[in-house]
Amino acid sequence: MKLSSVFLFMLCALFSPCSSIMAMAADGDRVLFDFKQPEAVKAWVAVNDGVMGGVSDGRFSITKQGTMEFFGTLSLEHNGGFTSVRSRSTKLALREGDVLLLRLRGDGRQYLLNLYVPTVQMAYSYWAEVPTRAGEWTEVRIPLKACYATSFGRRVERAGPVNAARVNGIGFMLYDKKPGPFKLEVDWVKVVSENNPGK
Repeated sequence: MKLSSVFLFMLCALFSPCSSIMAMAADGDRVLFDFKQPEAVKAWVAVNDGVMGGVSDGRFSITKQGTMEFFGTLSLEHNGGFTSVRSRSTKLALREGDVLLLRLRGDGRQYLLNLYVPTVQMAYSYWAEVPTRAGEWTEVRIPLKACYATSFGRRVERAGPVNAARVNGIGFMLYDKKPGPFKLEVDWVKVVSENNPGK
């Protein structure tokens, strides 16, 4: 499978300004995204490998329980092999030393968190692995400094850490080369300081 073909879809992703959900909690943590209101669907978009001829089917919806459900079927056919959901471009106001705290329930597969920054480099984003346990709600901590730069699915050496202030979107991607159905449910995404356990 050609990685350059697989990840060229990133160039085709749609962006539109939208207001991020940044409620300030009493303890100083910030909720970047939650899904308690049906209109939360407007802040996200699914991007799959179909733009390159792939046939993976990835969709998302806001559930009655106020979560985002990302689901579908991953296929490796026709140079495919990925499916994703991402927030539309907006100001996230992240800072150096921040940690993303994710509450999610998966299917035992490993997903990827994507962080997007404005750039002219093709198919460029910062990745971090997101493990899940089948059927269990878990909280996953991802320090921004742990994310690494990628282009066309390959690590960009000497890119340095992500510039927190420039991050204007996040996303979840399935790219584990295992065809079949999948489902990831996200309750919320928070940002906490490096020394805050987020509890």
